[in-house]
Amino acid sequence: MSQDAPETSSETSPDRPDARQAETGQAETGQADTATAAAADPEAPRLRLRLVFGSDLVLGPGKADLLELIRDTGSISAAGRRMRMSYKRAWLLVEEMNAAFRSPVVESTRGGAQGGGAQLTETGETVLAAFRGFEAEAARAGAEQIAALRGLLRPAEGDAAGDGGSG
Repeated sequence: MSQDAPETSSETSPDRPDARQAETGQAETGQADTATAAAADPEAPRLRLRLVFGSDLVLGPGKADLLELIRDTGSISAAGRRMRMSYKRAWLLVEEMNAAFRSPVVESTRGGAQGGGAQLTETGETVLAAFRGFEAEAARAGAEQIAALRGLLRPAEGDAAGDGGSG
């Protein structure tokens, strides 16, 4: 089974709006510039990075979003619903991450009278902060090159050719 397949399907979902990225904590973790720009300008370039750790783990923005939503909602199923993925899919991604790191990134309790729940462990918080920090640093480091590439693009259909926005 390819380790790349699970990450790809959760990350490339067309129904994950950029505005939600700002709502899920990226703005507080150093991604304010790219998340805010993407929310204000859907045509703004977005940097989406994946770290491939051999065959054991691919860590990208989809799994980071899942960790943030588990932290924010206290629930794997609620996090999955927000990302429009099944509970089973969310649980499999959590299990994959828990198996890859030395200690679990998410701890969960089974339902019952009080219901179940999930929370990030100290390792999970560290993984999330390190990944978001890496994203922010990469975005800052590449901002000039990204702007240069954007300046070389043809204007989008319907844009005025001489608007002075990217020349």
